[in-house]
Amino acid sequence: MKFDNKLYIFNIVFFYFIYFIGILVNLLIISVICLDVHLHTPMYLFLCNLSIIDMCYTTVNVPQLLYILLSGKNTISFTQCYIQMYFFFLADSSEIMVLFIVAYDRYVAICHPLDYHRILNRNTCVILIMAIWITGCFNSVVLIRSVLKMVFCSSFTIHQFFCDAKALINISCGGTEMFYLLMYIDIFLFGVCPMVCNFLSYVQILKIILCIQSKEGRSKAFSTCSSHLTVMIIYYGSAFLVYMIPPSDLFGLMEQILTVFYTTVVPILNPLIYSLRNKDVKNALQKLLVFW
Repeated sequence: MKFDNKLYIFNIVFFYFIYFIGILVNLLIISVICLDVHLHTPMYLFLCNLSIIDMCYTTVNVPQLLYILLSGKNTISFTQCYIQMYFFFLADSSEIMVLFIVAYDRYVAICHPLDYHRILNRNTCVILIMAIWITGCFNSVVLIRSVLKMVFCSSFTIHQFFCDAKALINISCGGTEMFYLLMYIDIFLFGVCPMVCNFLSYVQILKIILCIQSKEGRSKAFSTCSSHLTVMIIYYGSAFLVYMIPPSDLFGLMEQILTVFYTTVVPILNPLIYSLRNKDVKNALQKLLVFW
């Protein structure tokens, strides 16, 4: 019993700390980008939206989990579950699109530098940002409508710390056909296609970088892409591991640990990676801290 109490307290402190740091770090990145005029470029506009999405990720899941831990009520209504799942789908699809657009931004910046401001002008960036959120909302609505058709016969207990579609499928006894169909389409449109396009764009970027004569020039060009590559590998890698684990008691604990990492830790890593590996962000951050 003593061990359980310690574990209970550890869970509360851990998730509260994760949530607080996640919100703080992402708010700091947004503030730095908004306040420093040197960062008012397309790439940082997209990174600002990435931080907003990352805050959505943690806000969708962690506060509800903290309420459950503090109140001791290990239940959630169907309405709350579907609302939580809606915003999770929204954040998930929006983040994939932002990472795809950042890859396109780096491709244009390195492969077509003279046409960069013409291709990614202000109107184009606004349209892209609107497209990200509108598409994310529409995709989330479509998926939720298919989830509503699931049938639950005997069990209403999900073995996950938030309302995840995979956890609901594991306890459903019918009505999953439409969801599976839409999920396969979703994986192709928001998973396979962006990954292939990102890969092809970085192949072209690598060709351009290798053609640069000076070592300093190559290093500078690669540094503008390394942060995005790191974030993309962590995001796609963790998502792949979570959803490729077969549903069984043997892998249940591993799936929960990976899900915690995917939904709470990754949103903290994203701004840290961009700030620690980006000189412009670090300089702007130093100016902001000195001003305060």
